[in-house]
Amino acid sequence: MNLSMIRYILGNVLAVEGLLMAPCSIVGYLNGEAEAEIYLIIGVCTLLMGLMLRWKKPENAVFYLKEGCVSTALSWTLMSIMGCLPFVLTGEIPGFVDAFFETVSGFTTTGASVLSDVEALSHVSLFWRSFTHWIGGMGVLVFVLAVVPMNGGSHMNLMRAESPGPTVGKLVPRLRHTARILYLIYVVMTAIQIVLLLAGDMPLFDAVTLSFGTAGTGGFGIKNDSIAGYSAYCQWVITVFMILFGINFNAYYLILLKHVKDAFSIEEVRAYLAIILGAAAVIFFSILDLCEGVFDALTQAFFQVGSVITTTGYSTVDFDLWPTTAKLTMVLLMFIGACAGSTGGGIKVSRFLIVGKTVRKEIGSYIHPKSIKKIRMDGKAIEHEVVRSTNVYFMAYIALYCLFLFLISLEGMDLESSFTAVAATFNNIGPGLGAVGPTCNFGGLTVFSKWVLSFAMLAGRLEIFPMLMVFHPTLWKDGFFSRKKES
Repeated sequence: MNLSMIRYILGNVLAVEGLLMAPCSIVGYLNGEAEAEIYLIIGVCTLLMGLMLRWKKPENAVFYLKEGCVSTALSWTLMSIMGCLPFVLTGEIPGFVDAFFETVSGFTTTGASVLSDVEALSHVSLFWRSFTHWIGGMGVLVFVLAVVPMNGGSHMNLMRAESPGPTVGKLVPRLRHTARILYLIYVVMTAIQIVLLLAGDMPLFDAVTLSFGTAGTGGFGIKNDSIAGYSAYCQWVITVFMILFGINFNAYYLILLKHVKDAFSIEEVRAYLAIILGAAAVIFFSILDLCEGVFDALTQAFFQVGSVITTTGYSTVDFDLWPTTAKLTMVLLMFIGACAGSTGGGIKVSRFLIVGKTVRKEIGSYIHPKSIKKIRMDGKAIEHEVVRSTNVYFMAYIALYCLFLFLISLEGMDLESSFTAVAATFNNIGPGLGAVGPTCNFGGLTVFSKWVLSFAMLAGRLEIFPMLMVFHPTLWKDGFFSRKKES
């Protein structure tokens, strides 16, 4: 275990987090808020901690997937601990557990909140909540790879541990350039959304914070009614961009290369858009009688479908009051999620496609026992390792989901609330149904449940295995928590 490299990576992450608190302090000072000083102090302390950890560069810069997974799990946990301190010290979220839950929810782009009155927060805290979405959306370690010089040829293991989806690839030969391209696309799309929202007469602060939440598919609102109080134009802009940020970013790279036809021929992208259209149609006809006309029904249907399938979590209505068919459709979308290689959460459309193709192949082998067929995606054969890892992921997902559900059932909530509380956090969505619906929050849960769901959010964002690896006995025996010689 290359402990020195893990230390170095943690140092880089903390240093970057400390620097990223600077914009929050600026927002606070511009609004004359005393909380800005707290954010500045915490930011400086975080930066200094990071610089101390990365002061000595590792002699051995090569590390394997296990180091990548451990670095990722520890980075996100430590980053959440430091990120929650401003909430605690300003007194705006006084309890550490609540502040940690809120911060984990921010960085993992979940959007589940313990706050009943977000409008009571200062501008600096509202900005930090939304900014954590934007930071966590593309991935903290991806950002570190893009801006911090790091030598060594094993950094793909960091992206594999943090990036969502069954496979991770490089857009260009050098990984650092790939990270920069991804962030360039991310920044440009965020800026375009801000401009379009400003064109709809949305205040600058609102446009920036809501665009951060949309880009990261996070869903922290700055109003108690989430997005309901904004115009239909602004709601449609947010709808479109939620859906766009849920698309595999490889498609945008192909568009940049003027290969538009290839971008829209990606099988996962076509399936993702088809699911959105189908689900929106079902919900549209289910809620038509409850709305103020066809346009209102279309707006609500597409907004909520886009919000849930991309795991953003914004809301314009209390969909807990919708008919059973519409609510069931929403719950199913929670599990499907967005595309691999996007900022969205959930299981991912590509995994469902792979499993569907695997089932079809298995049925075909029953009919034609001697036939030999390979599973293909976008005209290319899928490697057996990808199929195997997808099947293992589903088994691990189901096992963990059942465990989380059992633990949350000890809370004493009804089945609908418990089931969707786990779905909303494990899939990084935010609101569920019942006691954790869009007009409620997670503040009333016990401390135990908040710890469980915090872990669920981290496990869901990091694709389960990096978080589980921290508990693997081998890491304890082979030197991760000891002073044994690095390997």
